[in-house]
Amino acid sequence: MQRSLFAFTSCALTILFSAAASAQPTAAQPDWSAVIAAMGRTGTLQPDGVMKFSFPRSDLNVTLDGVRLKPSFALGTWIAFKKLNSRDAMVMGDLVLTEPEVPAVMSSLEQSGWVMETALHNHLLGESPRVVYMHIHNDGDARQIATAIHGALALTATPITAVNNPP
Repeated sequence: MQRSLFAFTSCALTILFSAAASAQPTAAQPDWSAVIAAMGRTGTLQPDGVMKFSFPRSDLNVTLDGVRLKPSFALGTWIAFKKLNSRDAMVMGDLVLTEPEVPAVMSSLEQSGWVMETALHNHLLGESPRVVYMHIHNDGDARQIATAIHGALALTATPITAVNNPP
């Protein structure tokens, strides 16, 4: 009798806890529509909820030691947004720029007040033409930040309206 009461109680508790666990509300996916509209293209939602936008520099023909670099290999601008609340996000990214594009992009981002440049350096040595990498970061109004980044990228030859956006 005691054994069957224990088995019944164990089974009932298992069912009860399983039902309670499945009844827990799941976190709603963040609304990225304003950011997508401001960026002018769709991004890729990552498993951790980050929205990532990729901009391979397919407009560039960069060689290194006689080898043509594929845009998706070493010439990929990317921007990642992580929602902080319904309006704000933390943003990080890496802009692939030619040396002549740097002043206009830097000026545009600084004037917007929405994006900070955190580094400007080379990932490659000896490539032709020369490319540099501008790391960016900020947190705040996600739409405003996306608008500022899109405006800066529009000053470059970066293909910003591509339909296909690889992860």
